[in-house]
Amino acid sequence: MESALREGGREPGLKLIETVLWDGRAAPRWALHLDRLQRSAEMLGWPCPDVAPDGPHHPARLRLTLDGEGRAEWTVAPLPAAKAEWRVGLAKERLRSDDPWLRIKSTRRAAYDRARGALPEGLDEVIFLNERDEVCDGSITTVFFDRGQGMRTPPLASGLLPGVLRAELGCPKEVLRAEDLSGAKLWVGNALRGLIPAVFIRGYLRQYERAWA
Repeated sequence: MESALREGGREPGLKLIETVLWDGRAAPRWALHLDRLQRSAEMLGWPCPDVAPDGPHHPARLRLTLDGEGRAEWTVAPLPAAKAEWRVGLAKERLRSDDPWLRIKSTRRAAYDRARGALPEGLDEVIFLNERDEVCDGSITTVFFDRGQGMRTPPLASGLLPGVLRAELGCPKEVLRAEDLSGAKLWVGNALRGLIPAVFIRGYLRQYERAWA
């Protein structure tokens, strides 16, 4: 896996990304962001400077990018609007569980961007499946679920990003298949938005769902 990543790490314009919650005084999850950034840079063979967030005197969204020369850049934006519950459906595309780029948060995220750009009206998020009908990630979130034995999240082996919120919560890892989505209690979340209750909405992609309905 690392050899493929190091080869791809020479791709022009490629950058690592960390999207960070700033609470007005500090970034509560920064240690987890930095750990992921350093691990990702090491897998790509990139230098990673000792960086730290410095935001405004109010809550904000901080975005850090790191390039192959070790240059870091911060940008500041308003926090996204919050909702009490998200409506989620299925993404049209599938991910490959053996794709090493799914383990790194970078600008190489075309499938996620396509899904986000084509989000159907009435949905807040779409969930990707892999080639085995296992749940992976959302387009901008990690998936969490409970089938009666406590909160779980899919394993990295299904093909997904090691999310910062996922690391913070530390819940057990368990495969969730497509046909189980309707019967599970669901949440989606990320380091910026936190954990959001979710409801799975079927019917947006009937022709795609037919394989497991």
